[in-house]
Amino acid sequence: MSEGRTILLAGATSEAGLAVARALVEAGARVVATGRSAERLSPLADAGAQAQLADATSLASMTELATRLGAVDAVIPLVGGWRGGGGLAGQSDDDFHALLPALEAVRATSRAFDDALRASDAGRFAIVSSTAVARPLAGGANYAAVKAASEAWTRAVAHGFTKAARDADVPLRAASVIFRAKALDPSTLAPAILALWDADAAELNDRVVDLA
Repeated sequence: MSEGRTILLAGATSEAGLAVARALVEAGARVVATGRSAERLSPLADAGAQAQLADATSLASMTELATRLGAVDAVIPLVGGWRGGGGLAGQSDDDFHALLPALEAVRATSRAFDDALRASDAGRFAIVSSTAVARPLAGGANYAAVKAASEAWTRAVAHGFTKAARDADVPLRAASVIFRAKALDPSTLAPAILALWDADAAELNDRVVDLA
């Protein structure tokens, strides 16, 4: 059951992040939403989320937040964006570096909240990836490469959950999941997040869920 779960949306100040937060709050979840701007966090607070000034791409910032929050049942990094076009020759270094924060957020949030998610009776870590990973195009090579790296990291998180449970000789309770979509669509993402508690961790861990 997702009702009453504490769900962290890291980097949630986009319009899509706000829509996802609203849907999760309406479903009865406790939503914690982070962002680097108090002004941009205001609509999230108005929607019923607990707004937190924090940088989703910073391990130090996320670790400090994890210490303050304590129990968390899900972490969903939403830092994203798209830059590309122009074929392979158009894949500039500036565009690549502008896309890297998405990967940095995956790394920082998963590391900072690893203990909290494993301590939950049903911890969930999930990222929003892209169908471009399965079919990368020349004009979106930078974007696809960052998303592929994010997926690799998320699968490593899944392995970490499995290994920790095995070493402690306890059932697997945490799961790391990849959502793939053409674009971040709140109407499909919010229900997918809520459905993360409809299956056991063993069924979900290291799974790719197609939202396209």
